Amino acid sequence: MIWEPEVECMPREKLQELQLERLKRTLAWAYERVPFYRETFDRIGFHPGDFKDFKDLSRLPFTTKDDLRANYPFGMLAVPLEEIVRIHASSGTTGKPSVVGYTRNDLNTWTNLVARMVSLAGVVKGDVAQIAFSYGLFTGAFGLHYGLERVGAAVIPISGGNTERQLMLMQDFGTTVLISTPTYALHIAEVAEDMGIDMKKLKLRLGLFGAEGWTEGFRKEIESRLPIKATDNYGLSEVMGPGVSGECEHICGMHIAEDHFYWEIIDPATGEVLPPGEKGELVLTTLTKEALPLIRYRTKDITSVMLEPCACGRTTARMAKVTGRTDDMLIVRGVNVFPSQIEAVLTETEGVKPQYQIIVSRRGYLDELEIHVEIDPDWFTDSYRNLEELERRVTHRFQTVLSIRPRVKLVEPRSLERTPGKAKRVVDLRTPV
Repeated sequence: MIWEPEVECMPREKLQELQLERLKRTLAWAYERVPFYRETFDRIGFHPGDFKDFKDLSRLPFTTKDDLRANYPFGMLAVPLEEIVRIHASSGTTGKPSVVGYTRNDLNTWTNLVARMVSLAGVVKGDVAQIAFSYGLFTGAFGLHYGLERVGAAVIPISGGNTERQLMLMQDFGTTVLISTPTYALHIAEVAEDMGIDMKKLKLRLGLFGAEGWTEGFRKEIESRLPIKATDNYGLSEVMGPGVSGECEHICGMHIAEDHFYWEIIDPATGEVLPPGEKGELVLTTLTKEALPLIRYRTKDITSVMLEPCACGRTTARMAKVTGRTDDMLIVRGVNVFPSQIEAVLTETEGVKPQYQIIVSRRGYLDELEIHVEIDPDWFTDSYRNLEELERRVTHRFQTVLSIRPRVKLVEPRSLERTPGKAKRVVDLRTPV
Protein backbone atom coordinates (compact mmCIF):
# COMPACT_ATOMS: atom_id res chain seq x y z
CA MET A 1 0.00 0.00 0.00
CA ILE A 2 1.21 3.49 -0.88
CA TRP A 3 -0.05 5.92 1.76
CA GLU A 4 1.32 9.47 1.92
CA PRO A 5 -0.54 11.16 4.78
CA GLU A 6 1.77 14.19 4.68
CA VAL A 7 0.02 15.27 1.45
CA GLU A 8 -3.17 13.18 1.36
CA CYS A 9 -4.17 14.44 4.82
CA MET A 10 -2.57 17.88 4.60
CA PRO A 11 -4.55 20.80 6.08
CA ARG A 12 -6.18 22.75 3.27
CA GLU A 13 -4.24 25.94 4.00
CA LYS A 14 -0.93 24.08 3.69
CA LEU A 15 -2.12 22.33 0.53
CA GLN A 16 -3.00 25.66 -1.08
CA GLU A 17 0.43 27.02 -0.21
CA LEU A 18 1.98 24.02 -1.97
CA GLN A 19 -0.31 24.44 -4.98
CA LEU A 20 0.49 28.15 -5.26
CA GLU A 21 4.23 27.48 -5.19
CA ARG A 22 3.92 24.77 -7.84
CA LEU A 23 1.60 26.87 -10.01
CA LYS A 24 4.15 29.69 -10.12
CA ARG A 25 6.87 27.23 -11.10
CA THR A 26 4.68 25.58 -13.77
CA LEU A 27 3.69 28.88 -15.36
CA ALA A 28 7.34 29.95 -15.59
CA TRP A 29 8.36 26.53 -16.96
CA ALA A 30 5.65 26.60 -19.64
CA TYR A 31 6.42 30.21 -20.64
CA GLU A 32 10.15 29.60 -20.96
CA ARG A 33 9.99 26.28 -22.78
CA VAL A 34 6.72 25.98 -24.79
CA PRO A 35 6.35 28.45 -27.70
CA PHE A 36 2.55 28.02 -27.64
CA TYR A 37 2.32 29.27 -24.06
CA ARG A 38 4.87 32.03 -24.54
CA GLU A 39 2.91 33.37 -27.53
CA THR A 40 -0.40 32.96 -25.66
CA PHE A 41 0.84 34.80 -22.56
CA ASP A 42 2.49 37.56 -24.60
CA ARG A 43 -0.68 38.07 -26.62
CA ILE A 44 -2.69 38.94 -23.49
CA GLY A 45 0.15 40.84 -21.83
CA PHE A 46 0.72 38.32 -19.06
CA HIS A 47 4.08 37.35 -17.59
CA PRO A 48 4.52 34.47 -15.12
CA GLY A 49 5.87 37.00 -12.62
CA ASP A 50 2.42 38.64 -12.63
CA PHE A 51 0.91 35.55 -11.00
CA LYS A 52 0.40 36.25 -7.30
CA ASP A 53 -2.75 34.38 -6.29
CA PHE A 54 -5.17 31.72 -7.56
CA LYS A 55 -7.56 34.38 -8.86
CA ASP A 56 -4.88 35.45 -11.33
CA LEU A 57 -5.24 32.10 -13.09
CA SER A 58 -8.61 33.15 -14.51
CA ARG A 59 -6.78 35.78 -16.59
CA LEU A 60 -5.25 33.00 -18.69
CA PRO A 61 -7.05 31.40 -21.64
CA PHE A 62 -7.96 27.73 -21.65
CA THR A 63 -5.94 25.04 -23.38
CA THR A 64 -7.95 22.59 -25.50
CA LYS A 65 -7.43 19.34 -27.32
CA ASP A 66 -7.46 21.34 -30.55
CA ASP A 67 -4.37 23.21 -29.34
CA LEU A 68 -2.55 19.92 -28.84
CA ARG A 69 -3.58 18.69 -32.27
CA ALA A 70 -2.55 21.98 -33.89
CA ASN A 71 0.95 21.48 -32.43
CA TYR A 72 1.15 17.81 -33.43
CA PRO A 73 3.27 15.91 -32.79
CA PHE A 74 5.79 17.46 -30.40
CA GLY A 75 5.12 21.20 -30.47
CA MET A 76 3.71 21.28 -26.92
CA LEU A 77 6.67 19.54 -25.30
CA ALA A 78 8.71 21.55 -22.79
CA VAL A 79 11.81 19.35 -23.09
CA PRO A 80 13.86 18.16 -26.08
CA LEU A 81 12.91 14.82 -27.54
CA GLU A 82 16.07 13.15 -26.21
CA GLU A 83 14.71 13.67 -22.68
CA ILE A 84 11.44 11.87 -23.51
CA VAL A 85 11.38 8.23 -22.41
CA ARG A 86 7.74 7.39 -23.21
CA ILE A 87 5.20 8.60 -25.77
CA HIS A 88 1.47 8.01 -25.51
CA ALA A 89 -1.42 9.48 -27.47
CA SER A 90 -5.12 10.05 -26.94
CA SER A 91 -7.61 7.35 -27.83
CA GLY A 92 -9.58 9.67 -30.11
CA THR A 93 -10.68 8.23 -33.44
CA THR A 94 -10.95 11.40 -35.53
CA GLY A 95 -8.26 13.82 -36.60
CA LYS A 96 -4.72 13.86 -35.28
CA PRO A 97 -4.23 12.32 -31.83
CA SER A 98 -3.13 14.33 -28.82
CA VAL A 99 0.49 13.34 -28.19
CA VAL A 100 1.72 13.00 -24.61
CA GLY A 101 5.39 12.77 -23.69
CA TYR A 102 6.94 11.73 -20.37
CA THR A 103 10.37 12.32 -18.88
CA ARG A 104 11.85 9.82 -16.44
CA ASN A 105 10.65 12.01 -13.56
CA ASP A 106 7.16 12.16 -15.12
CA LEU A 107 6.98 8.35 -15.21
CA ASN A 108 8.07 8.12 -11.58
CA THR A 109 5.43 10.68 -10.59
CA TRP A 110 2.75 8.90 -12.63
CA THR A 111 3.60 5.50 -11.15
CA ASN A 112 3.41 6.89 -7.63
CA LEU A 113 0.08 8.64 -8.29
CA VAL A 114 -1.46 5.44 -9.62
CA ALA A 115 -0.04 3.52 -6.66
CA ARG A 116 -1.73 6.01 -4.34
CA MET A 117 -4.98 5.70 -6.26
CA VAL A 118 -5.15 1.90 -6.27
CA SER A 119 -4.13 1.86 -2.61
CA LEU A 120 -7.03 4.06 -1.57
CA ALA A 121 -9.34 1.74 -3.55
CA GLY A 122 -8.08 -1.20 -1.49
CA VAL A 123 -5.29 -2.88 -3.49
CA VAL A 124 -2.56 -4.36 -1.28
CA LYS A 125 0.66 -6.30 -1.66
CA GLY A 126 -0.19 -9.87 -2.61
CA ASP A 127 -3.18 -9.00 -4.80
CA VAL A 128 -3.28 -10.49 -8.29
CA ALA A 129 -4.41 -7.75 -10.69
CA GLN A 130 -5.72 -8.58 -14.16
CA ILE A 131 -5.54 -5.66 -16.60
CA ALA A 132 -8.17 -6.03 -19.32
CA PHE A 133 -7.44 -2.66 -20.90
CA SER A 134 -5.76 -2.80 -24.29
CA TYR A 135 -2.04 -2.06 -24.15
CA GLY A 136 -0.83 0.52 -26.64
CA LEU A 137 -0.85 4.30 -27.05
CA PHE A 138 -3.82 4.48 -24.66
CA THR A 139 -2.50 5.39 -21.19
CA GLY A 140 -4.86 3.24 -19.13
CA ALA A 141 -3.13 -0.14 -19.23
CA PHE A 142 0.46 1.05 -18.83
CA GLY A 143 -0.41 3.60 -16.16
CA LEU A 144 -2.18 1.08 -13.98
CA HIS A 145 0.40 -1.61 -14.70
CA TYR A 146 3.33 0.21 -13.10
CA GLY A 147 1.27 1.68 -10.26
CA LEU A 148 -0.02 -1.76 -9.30
CA GLU A 149 3.48 -3.18 -9.39
CA ARG A 150 4.74 -0.42 -7.09
CA VAL A 151 2.08 -1.38 -4.54
CA GLY A 152 3.30 -4.97 -4.71
CA ALA A 153 0.47 -6.57 -6.66
CA ALA A 154 1.21 -9.30 -9.20
CA VAL A 155 0.09 -7.92 -12.57
CA ILE A 156 -1.45 -10.04 -15.34
CA PRO A 157 -1.03 -7.91 -18.50
CA ILE A 158 -3.60 -9.85 -20.52
CA SER A 159 -4.84 -6.75 -22.40
CA GLY A 160 -8.38 -6.46 -23.76
CA GLY A 161 -10.61 -9.01 -25.47
CA ASN A 162 -10.55 -12.82 -25.64
CA THR A 163 -13.03 -13.02 -22.80
CA GLU A 164 -13.02 -16.80 -22.40
CA ARG A 165 -9.26 -16.65 -21.87
CA GLN A 166 -9.73 -13.80 -19.40
CA LEU A 167 -11.98 -16.08 -17.37
CA MET A 168 -9.60 -19.04 -17.62
CA LEU A 169 -6.77 -16.95 -16.20
CA MET A 170 -9.00 -15.58 -13.47
CA GLN A 171 -9.64 -19.14 -12.37
CA ASP A 172 -6.11 -20.49 -12.84
CA PHE A 173 -4.12 -17.50 -11.56
CA GLY A 174 -6.43 -16.56 -8.69
CA THR A 175 -7.15 -13.02 -9.88
CA THR A 176 -8.31 -10.78 -7.04
CA VAL A 177 -8.50 -7.39 -8.80
CA LEU A 178 -10.05 -6.68 -12.22
CA ILE A 179 -9.09 -3.56 -14.19
CA SER A 180 -11.29 -2.75 -17.21
CA THR A 181 -14.07 -0.53 -18.49
CA PRO A 182 -17.32 -1.04 -16.56
CA THR A 183 -19.13 -2.25 -19.68
CA TYR A 184 -16.48 -4.90 -20.32
CA ALA A 185 -16.79 -6.09 -16.72
CA LEU A 186 -20.46 -6.81 -17.35
CA HIS A 187 -19.58 -8.59 -20.59
CA ILE A 188 -17.18 -10.81 -18.65
CA ALA A 189 -20.07 -11.65 -16.31
CA GLU A 190 -22.29 -12.54 -19.27
CA VAL A 191 -19.69 -14.83 -20.84
CA ALA A 192 -19.08 -16.48 -17.48
CA GLU A 193 -22.77 -17.27 -17.24
CA ASP A 194 -22.69 -18.78 -20.73
CA MET A 195 -19.71 -20.93 -19.74
CA GLY A 196 -21.36 -22.08 -16.53
CA ILE A 197 -18.71 -20.46 -14.34
CA ASP A 198 -19.77 -19.62 -10.80
CA MET A 199 -18.04 -16.27 -10.29
CA LYS A 200 -18.56 -16.49 -6.53
CA LYS A 201 -16.04 -19.33 -6.42
CA LEU A 202 -13.30 -17.09 -7.84
CA LYS A 203 -10.97 -15.03 -5.68
CA LEU A 204 -12.11 -11.75 -7.25
CA ARG A 205 -12.85 -9.10 -4.65
CA LEU A 206 -12.21 -5.67 -6.19
CA GLY A 207 -12.75 -3.87 -9.48
CA LEU A 208 -11.08 -0.66 -10.67
CA PHE A 209 -13.08 0.72 -13.55
CA GLY A 210 -12.54 3.76 -15.75
CA ALA A 211 -12.17 5.09 -19.32
CA GLU A 212 -15.93 5.66 -19.68
CA GLY A 213 -18.70 7.22 -17.65
CA TRP A 214 -21.00 4.98 -15.61
CA THR A 215 -23.79 5.50 -13.14
CA GLU A 216 -24.49 4.27 -9.62
CA GLY A 217 -27.09 1.95 -11.12
CA PHE A 218 -24.41 0.44 -13.32
CA ARG A 219 -22.23 -0.08 -10.24
CA LYS A 220 -25.04 -2.03 -8.57
CA GLU A 221 -25.46 -4.12 -11.71
CA ILE A 222 -21.75 -5.02 -11.77
CA GLU A 223 -21.69 -5.86 -8.07
CA SER A 224 -24.77 -8.07 -8.44
CA ARG A 225 -23.12 -10.05 -11.25
CA LEU A 226 -19.51 -10.17 -10.05
CA PRO A 227 -18.20 -10.86 -6.51
CA ILE A 228 -16.42 -7.51 -6.28
CA LYS A 229 -16.54 -4.04 -4.85
CA ALA A 230 -16.68 -1.81 -7.92
CA THR A 231 -14.67 1.43 -7.67
CA ASP A 232 -14.40 4.34 -10.05
CA ASN A 233 -11.25 6.22 -11.01
CA TYR A 234 -10.50 9.09 -13.33
CA GLY A 235 -7.71 10.27 -15.57
CA LEU A 236 -7.07 11.48 -19.08
CA SER A 237 -4.13 11.00 -21.38
CA GLU A 238 -3.41 14.66 -21.98
CA VAL A 239 -3.01 15.47 -18.29
CA MET A 240 -1.25 12.28 -17.18
CA GLY A 241 -3.39 9.19 -17.61
CA PRO A 242 -5.05 7.29 -14.74
CA GLY A 243 -4.13 8.57 -11.30
CA VAL A 244 -5.79 11.99 -11.34
CA SER A 245 -8.49 10.83 -8.91
CA GLY A 246 -10.07 7.70 -7.52
CA GLU A 247 -12.53 6.38 -4.97
CA CYS A 248 -11.62 5.13 -1.51
CA GLU A 249 -13.47 2.38 0.37
CA HIS A 250 -16.21 4.84 1.41
CA ILE A 251 -17.35 5.38 -2.20
CA CYS A 252 -18.21 9.05 -1.73
CA GLY A 253 -16.42 10.78 -4.58
CA MET A 254 -13.02 10.42 -6.22
CA HIS A 255 -10.11 11.91 -4.28
CA ILE A 256 -8.17 14.32 -6.52
CA ALA A 257 -4.37 14.30 -6.30
CA GLU A 258 -4.38 18.03 -5.58
CA ASP A 259 -0.65 18.19 -4.93
CA HIS A 260 -0.16 17.43 -8.64
CA PHE A 261 -3.30 18.87 -10.30
CA TYR A 262 -5.08 22.18 -9.72
CA TRP A 263 -8.78 21.89 -10.53
CA GLU A 264 -11.44 24.40 -11.55
CA ILE A 265 -15.10 23.90 -12.40
CA ILE A 266 -16.39 26.22 -15.10
CA ASP A 267 -19.64 26.97 -16.85
CA PRO A 268 -18.94 25.26 -20.21
CA ALA A 269 -20.88 27.91 -22.10
CA THR A 270 -19.34 31.05 -20.56
CA GLY A 271 -16.03 29.84 -19.09
CA GLU A 272 -16.97 31.40 -15.73
CA VAL A 273 -15.37 29.68 -12.72
CA LEU A 274 -18.02 28.11 -10.48
CA PRO A 275 -17.83 27.57 -6.70
CA PRO A 276 -17.26 24.12 -5.13
CA GLY A 277 -20.36 21.95 -5.28
CA GLU A 278 -21.62 23.44 -8.54
CA LYS A 279 -21.82 21.14 -11.56
CA GLY A 280 -19.84 22.14 -14.63
CA GLU A 281 -16.85 21.29 -16.80
CA LEU A 282 -13.66 20.15 -15.10
CA VAL A 283 -10.54 22.18 -15.96
CA LEU A 284 -7.11 20.94 -14.85
CA THR A 285 -3.68 22.56 -14.59
CA THR A 286 -0.70 20.27 -14.08
CA LEU A 287 1.58 21.21 -11.18
CA THR A 288 4.53 18.84 -11.51
CA LYS A 289 4.76 17.65 -15.13
CA GLU A 290 8.04 18.28 -16.93
CA ALA A 291 7.46 17.11 -20.50
CA LEU A 292 3.94 18.40 -21.11
CA PRO A 293 2.78 21.12 -18.71
CA LEU A 294 -0.84 22.04 -19.36
CA ILE A 295 -2.44 25.29 -18.23
CA ARG A 296 -6.20 25.34 -17.67
CA TYR A 297 -6.89 22.29 -19.81
CA ARG A 298 -10.57 21.82 -20.65
CA THR A 299 -11.36 18.16 -20.05
CA LYS A 300 -14.93 18.44 -21.43
CA ASP A 301 -16.02 16.20 -18.53
CA ILE A 302 -19.05 17.31 -16.53
CA THR A 303 -18.77 16.85 -12.76
CA SER A 304 -18.74 18.71 -9.43
CA VAL A 305 -16.17 18.89 -6.64
CA MET A 306 -16.68 18.82 -2.86
CA LEU A 307 -14.19 19.99 -0.26
CA GLU A 308 -15.49 18.33 2.92
CA PRO A 309 -12.96 15.90 4.48
CA CYS A 310 -13.66 12.22 3.87
CA ALA A 311 -14.26 9.59 6.54
CA CYS A 312 -11.09 7.86 5.33
CA GLY A 313 -9.05 10.74 6.77
CA ARG A 314 -7.95 12.27 3.47
CA THR A 315 -8.47 15.99 3.12
CA THR A 316 -8.13 16.19 -0.67
CA ALA A 317 -11.11 17.43 -2.68
CA ARG A 318 -13.38 14.79 -4.16
CA MET A 319 -14.98 14.89 -7.60
CA ALA A 320 -18.33 13.33 -8.32
CA LYS A 321 -18.84 10.75 -11.03
CA VAL A 322 -18.59 12.22 -14.50
CA THR A 323 -22.18 12.55 -15.71
CA GLY A 324 -21.41 13.40 -19.32
CA ARG A 325 -19.16 15.34 -21.64
CA THR A 326 -19.67 18.61 -23.36
CA ASP A 327 -18.73 16.91 -26.62
CA ASP A 328 -20.89 13.77 -26.32
CA MET A 329 -23.88 15.83 -25.25
CA LEU A 330 -26.53 15.48 -27.92
CA ILE A 331 -28.88 18.30 -28.80
CA VAL A 332 -32.08 16.77 -30.11
CA ARG A 333 -34.83 19.22 -31.05
CA GLY A 334 -33.25 21.76 -28.73
CA VAL A 335 -33.04 19.37 -25.78
CA ASN A 336 -29.69 18.41 -24.21
CA VAL A 337 -29.35 14.63 -23.94
CA PHE A 338 -26.49 12.82 -22.18
CA PRO A 339 -25.93 9.07 -22.59
CA SER A 340 -25.61 8.85 -18.79
CA GLN A 341 -29.27 9.88 -18.53
CA ILE A 342 -30.22 6.94 -20.75
CA GLU A 343 -28.17 4.56 -18.63
CA ALA A 344 -29.66 5.86 -15.39
CA VAL A 345 -33.19 5.14 -16.64
CA LEU A 346 -32.30 1.60 -17.75
CA THR A 347 -30.59 0.62 -14.50
CA GLU A 348 -33.77 1.60 -12.64
CA THR A 349 -36.22 -0.13 -15.02
CA GLU A 350 -37.26 -3.74 -14.55
CA GLY A 351 -37.17 -5.90 -17.67
CA VAL A 352 -34.22 -4.28 -19.45
CA LYS A 353 -30.44 -4.20 -19.07
CA PRO A 354 -28.12 -1.14 -19.13
CA GLN A 355 -26.89 -2.08 -22.61
CA TYR A 356 -28.08 0.41 -25.19
CA GLN A 357 -27.28 2.36 -28.32
CA ILE A 358 -28.55 5.82 -29.21
CA ILE A 359 -29.22 6.56 -32.87
CA VAL A 360 -29.92 10.14 -33.90
CA SER A 361 -31.14 10.86 -37.41
CA ARG A 362 -33.00 13.61 -39.19
CA ARG A 363 -36.28 13.46 -41.08
CA GLY A 364 -36.60 16.61 -43.13
CA TYR A 365 -35.61 19.32 -40.67
CA LEU A 366 -36.63 17.41 -37.54
CA ASP A 367 -34.31 15.33 -35.37
CA GLU A 368 -35.35 11.76 -34.59
CA LEU A 369 -34.09 9.95 -31.48
CA GLU A 370 -34.09 6.15 -31.43
CA ILE A 371 -32.79 4.07 -28.53
CA HIS A 372 -32.03 0.38 -28.88
CA VAL A 373 -32.35 -1.37 -25.52
CA GLU A 374 -31.51 -4.96 -24.60
CA ILE A 375 -34.17 -6.97 -22.81
CA ASP A 376 -33.21 -8.66 -19.55
CA PRO A 377 -32.75 -12.38 -20.42
CA ASP A 378 -34.55 -13.33 -17.18
CA TRP A 379 -37.53 -11.31 -18.31
CA PHE A 380 -37.45 -12.24 -22.01
CA THR A 381 -40.79 -13.42 -23.31
CA ASP A 382 -42.36 -14.26 -26.64
CA SER A 383 -45.56 -12.51 -25.61
CA TYR A 384 -46.12 -9.58 -27.94
CA ARG A 385 -48.39 -7.94 -25.39
CA ASN A 386 -45.74 -8.09 -22.66
CA LEU A 387 -43.06 -6.70 -24.99
CA GLU A 388 -45.38 -3.94 -26.11
CA GLU A 389 -46.10 -2.99 -22.50
CA LEU A 390 -42.39 -3.00 -21.62
CA GLU A 391 -41.64 -0.77 -24.60
CA ARG A 392 -44.35 1.67 -23.53
CA ARG A 393 -43.00 1.73 -19.97
CA VAL A 394 -39.42 2.38 -21.07
CA THR A 395 -40.52 5.06 -23.54
CA HIS A 396 -42.52 6.82 -20.83
CA ARG A 397 -39.52 6.80 -18.44
CA PHE A 398 -37.29 8.28 -21.13
CA GLN A 399 -39.83 10.97 -21.96
CA THR A 400 -40.10 11.93 -18.28
CA VAL A 401 -36.33 12.21 -17.82
CA LEU A 402 -35.32 13.64 -21.20
CA SER A 403 -38.32 15.88 -21.89
CA ILE A 404 -38.42 14.38 -25.38
CA ARG A 405 -40.16 11.24 -26.63
CA PRO A 406 -37.74 8.83 -28.30
CA ARG A 407 -38.56 5.79 -30.36
CA VAL A 408 -37.59 2.75 -28.27
CA LYS A 409 -36.64 -0.49 -29.98
CA LEU A 410 -36.29 -3.53 -27.74
CA VAL A 411 -33.61 -5.93 -28.96
CA GLU A 412 -32.64 -9.45 -27.94
CA PRO A 413 -30.32 -10.02 -24.98
CA ARG A 414 -26.61 -9.62 -25.87
CA SER A 415 -27.33 -8.50 -29.42
CA LEU A 416 -25.58 -5.12 -29.09
CA GLU A 417 -21.84 -5.12 -29.74
CA ARG A 418 -19.49 -5.61 -26.76
CA THR A 419 -15.92 -4.38 -26.81
CA PRO A 420 -13.10 -4.38 -24.25
CA GLY A 421 -12.63 -0.67 -24.91
CA LYS A 422 -15.03 2.24 -24.63
CA ALA A 423 -18.56 1.26 -25.55
CA LYS A 424 -19.91 2.93 -28.71
CA ARG A 425 -23.12 4.34 -27.33
CA VAL A 426 -24.02 7.00 -29.88
CA VAL A 427 -24.53 6.86 -33.64
CA ASP A 428 -25.29 10.31 -35.04
CA LEU A 429 -26.53 10.08 -38.63
CA ARG A 430 -27.48 13.72 -38.99
CA THR A 431 -25.96 15.91 -41.67
CA PRO A 432 -25.80 19.70 -41.36
CA VAL A 433 -28.85 21.53 -42.70
